[in-house]
Amino acid sequence: MESDLISVLWYIILIYVIVQVVRFTRADADLTLLWAESFGSKPADKLCGKVVWITGASSGIGEELAYQLAKNGASLILSARRENELHRVKQNCIVPAVLPKMIMVVQPASRQTESVLFLFFYRPFLFLPFCVQIDILLNNGGRSQRSLCLETGLDVYQALMELNYLGTVSMVKCLLPHLVERKRGQIVTISSVAGLAGVPLASGYSASKHALQGFFNSLRSELADFPEITISSVCPGPVQSQIIKNAFTGDLGKAVNSDADQSHKMSTSRCVSLILVGMANNVKEMWISEQPFLLFSYMWQYTPTWAWWITDLFGKRRVKNFKAGMDTDFSYFTKAKTS
Repeated sequence: MESDLISVLWYIILIYVIVQVVRFTRADADLTLLWAESFGSKPADKLCGKVVWITGASSGIGEELAYQLAKNGASLILSARRENELHRVKQNCIVPAVLPKMIMVVQPASRQTESVLFLFFYRPFLFLPFCVQIDILLNNGGRSQRSLCLETGLDVYQALMELNYLGTVSMVKCLLPHLVERKRGQIVTISSVAGLAGVPLASGYSASKHALQGFFNSLRSELADFPEITISSVCPGPVQSQIIKNAFTGDLGKAVNSDADQSHKMSTSRCVSLILVGMANNVKEMWISEQPFLLFSYMWQYTPTWAWWITDLFGKRRVKNFKAGMDTDFSYFTKAKTS
């Protein structure tokens, strides 16, 4: 009788493991984030009425963030280098169904940024009832890279660090004192799976994302006395966007300018919907990627020796394809299959 009970228990465990493996093969985000999507707070409940400052809002993930946040009733401040594109995004955010209370367009790294902070944080002295506190800073601005280290100028590495790392840190430095004063708020930064692991042909980009991971991990611990200030890092894998088209090459004055097919990548709308779930549930780090990149993230976290072996294997193929002029994006598993 006891042996039969043990056998049944083992069958139950085996079935449970099989179910979880099947679920993981179909997952497109880490298990914590997927749990929050199914059982946690909904973005419409938590983000409605919030004021969100989005950098890099003129295309890709930043643009989609603006649309989905507007639909959830958030007020927006949009920043990017291309002001004409920002106004296009602003107009697309204004839909009859949900009209955001406010949408502002400002240029980054300019006096307009200081003006926005002044208007928001010192509004009681200006008697501006339409201004409210900034609740969320969403750092999305940045550029990628596709070039071999041996063929990349030092100025490219400097530009990547200044834009991706120092540009983000400067925004945080501007806003953080006001969040600390209020003792609440949220800083969300779009990092990358390249911030968790090394990516061939993107040594400078990967370094800038690793720098962001280290900065925010340290900052999070420094803010332990402020539990209502959430620091969230988002690590997407390949997502449909213009990041490859605008990527740096080995020459600072030359971009990739590629219109490669991106149908194999995660849709921008799905990626952003998961980001909003993480924001609504105060998830500190989000891994958002389809397989096998999600598996790689877990391997880099728990089995780095195996991760190194697989990364070296596909890295060799990717470098070979790049030298042969066959590489068009950052996916290990599309062009590598045709080589």
